[in-house]
Amino acid sequence: MAFRSSIMFLLVAMTLCGACSGAGAVYKVGGPDGWIVGVDYNQWSSSKEFRVGDGLFFSYNKQYHNVVQVSEQGFKSCNSSSPIAAYSSGSDTITLERPGHYYFLCGAPGHCEDGQKVDVQVSRPIPDNPSPAPSGLSSPSTPHPEERPPHSAALTNAPKLALAVFASVLACCFLN
Repeated sequence: MAFRSSIMFLLVAMTLCGACSGAGAVYKVGGPDGWIVGVDYNQWSSSKEFRVGDGLFFSYNKQYHNVVQVSEQGFKSCNSSSPIAAYSSGSDTITLERPGHYYFLCGAPGHCEDGQKVDVQVSRPIPDNPSPAPSGLSSPSTPHPEERPPHSAALTNAPKLALAVFASVLACCFLN
C-alpha cells in the first residue's frame, strides 16, 4: 500500500513538474507588499531581468487600486483614459509576450502621481540553441508590446494544467 502511494505521488509530481516547465518566471510587482502606493517601482523593476514568457503578478486591494496598461505617453503623463488593457480583480497575472517596454499604472485618482506606476523592459528569451543568423538576412520586426494587450497566464497554461489533472486521475485509476 505504501509503495502504491509513493508511486502515485511520484507520478503526480512528475506530471505537475512537466506541466509547469517552459513557463517563465513570475514576479510579484512591488515585492512582498504588492501593488500599493509608496513602493519605489523604478528600484523594484531595475533589479530584475524580465524576459519574454515571464509573468507579472499584481496583488492589490481591488477596492482601492487597479492595474492599467498604457502607452509610454500615458505613463509619463499618468493618463489612463486610453488604456491598452485594464485589470481590476485584485490578483492579476500578465504574461510578457514580446520584448520592449510595458507600462503599467494605477488608475485610481492620485495614485500614479504618487508613484504607483511601473515601466518594465522585457528582453528576448535566451535561446536553447543559439546560432547566428546568416549574414545579410535580417529578422522580421517584432511588434511593440503596446500593439496587443497581454492575456492572463492562466489561459496560457490551461492545456498544461488540464494534462496534469488528466494524468493524475489516470494514475489514480491504474494504481488502485
